[in-house]
Amino acid sequence: MNTEEVQKIVRERYGKIAVEQGSCCCGPDASSSSCCNAGSEPDISEKFGYSKEDINMVPEGSNLGLGCGNPVALASLKEGETVLDLGSGAGFDCFLAASRVGPKGNVIGIDMTGEMLDRARENARKGGFKNVEFRLGEIENLPVADSSVDAVISNCVINLSSNKQRVFDEAFRVLKPGGRLMISDIVLLKELPESILNSIDAYTGCIAGAIKKDDYLQTIKASGFESVKVVEESGFSSDCVTSAPESGNTASCCGGIDEEGANLFDAIASVRVQGIKPAKSSLKVKS
Repeated sequence: MNTEEVQKIVRERYGKIAVEQGSCCCGPDASSSSCCNAGSEPDISEKFGYSKEDINMVPEGSNLGLGCGNPVALASLKEGETVLDLGSGAGFDCFLAASRVGPKGNVIGIDMTGEMLDRARENARKGGFKNVEFRLGEIENLPVADSSVDAVISNCVINLSSNKQRVFDEAFRVLKPGGRLMISDIVLLKELPESILNSIDAYTGCIAGAIKKDDYLQTIKASGFESVKVVEESGFSSDCVTSAPESGNTASCCGGIDEEGANLFDAIASVRVQGIKPAKSSLKVKS
């Protein structure tokens, strides 16, 4: 499949999640008990580093359990800053960021799925968030001005892009000099079986689109970021993968995984990565 076909399928899948409250996304039979027996969205989010306070402070319906970490907790956000969330979904991380930057700050969420944007905007209205806005757009072509944000965050979204270099180039462009990139994502520790790489269920489940960890870090550096490093890394067990709604209950729904990928989950890691856009060099005065 080409890039446009993948984007179409991803958009449709996540649009369906937005409409169905995020509880399941396992193929056409979303009511199947095998897809929905692994816990609620709050339970899933706690596994990935969110506190009960985080979960309870956002509007109901904004936490869809679609993350693989908590980039807001690692971003050291300050009052008055402008934050950009790539793939903002129903707004969960945006609302957490908004509470940290305060009324003088601003949070922008970007999502390519209309249903998610509708839901996020309604959540912002219900929660009374005046410092959060949501824009329709692709993370490879951000509708954001150059050098206009202090921090870029993202949670388990960049792995879905087939042009990750373009995503990081765009993140670099919109960050102010000295601005920070802090993302949670899925990376590979070893190659996946061919059957997984060719599975659209595995792709929309944040697995087949992932790349090797070293390649991921090098892609960020190639965009111009400095001090690029993995701040946290954890194994991505089969329990976590099958419990997360965005996975589409991969172990059950992606044909051939159990047979051909006995060590599949040793190949997957959840990482929290940071990078810094260099500050502008001071201009030398000509004599």
